[in-house]
Formats: sequence, structure tokens, C-alpha cells
Amino acid sequence: MNQLYNSINIIEYEDKYLEDVRDLLTELEEYIVTIDEDHLDHVHPEYHEKMALYDLKEIKENNGKCYLAICDGKAIGLIMGCIFPYDEHDYLDYKCPKRGEITELIITSKVRSSGIGSKLINKMEEYFISEGCEYSFVDIFAYNKNADDFYKHKGYHHRMYSGIKKL
Repeated sequence: MNQLYNSINIIEYEDKYLEDVRDLLTELEEYIVTIDEDHLDHVHPEYHEKMALYDLKEIKENNGKCYLAICDGKAIGLIMGCIFPYDEHDYLDYKCPKRGEITELIITSKVRSSGIGSKLINKMEEYFISEGCEYSFVDIFAYNKNADDFYKHKGYHHRMYSGIKKL
């Protein structure tokens, strides 16, 4: 794996990798479906075609970036993040300095646990710092224990919990 780690290039998103991004996001959503104990997630028939475009538009509109881990001309991992603007509601009850938010992180299952996720998160955090962010936020799907462990290892901690109840 160390040889793989050293052969990875982290680049900013390029349109020629759109299909790889679609595949990675679909792989993540398919994984989420398998661990969703509430059985609320699904992979909509249009997910593969539309989700990457939606996410890339969100990045463009919110001072964001998408970085890709490239190996042998193929994207094998990605991270997306935005710096969302505050609105008046935020200022009324929240005094957090400027923050970045990681919106997606996926490494293809074939190469997980090889350090690529760390490379990607480091790159995104460098971007956030360069933009004056003092904090980085991430939402973690509650049933994704692997992601929770990864982010804790990278220094993230829980700040809020969301509850759900079937009615």
C-alpha cells in the first residue's frame, strides 16, 4: 500500500474526471444504503447522473473545492468542501468564526485504509485555512462507524447529535 500512497496525485477537479466522480459518489451512496438501519436512504435511478452535477454546482456557488486522488489516470478518491456564507439567523445565536464544511469524502473500497483519505482531508483543510477559516465541520452519517472513527482520528469531535424517531 505504501507504493500506492506515494503514486497518488491530489489535484483540483477537472471535467474529464466527471464520470469517475459520479462512480465514487454512487459507490458511497450504495454503501450508505447497506448500513442505514432506518432504511431511509436509497439510490434513486437518477442519482448517478445528477448527484455529481448537483454537488459540483454547490461547490461553485459556495466558495468550495473538489479535490481528487488520481492514480494511473483515474480518480480513486475525492473530497468536496464549501465555505457557506452566514445569514442573519446565524449571527443571532452563533459566534463561530469563518468555517469550512466537508460535504463529501469517498475513497473507492479497493484502496481504503491506505492513507488517501488523510491526504485529501489535509488538502481540504489547507484550502480552508488559506481562505481564513478557523474551523472545519463535517456531518457524519450515524451508522457509518468507519467514517466516525476516521474523523475522530483526524481530530474532529461531535458537537451536535440529530435524533430520529419512526412515527
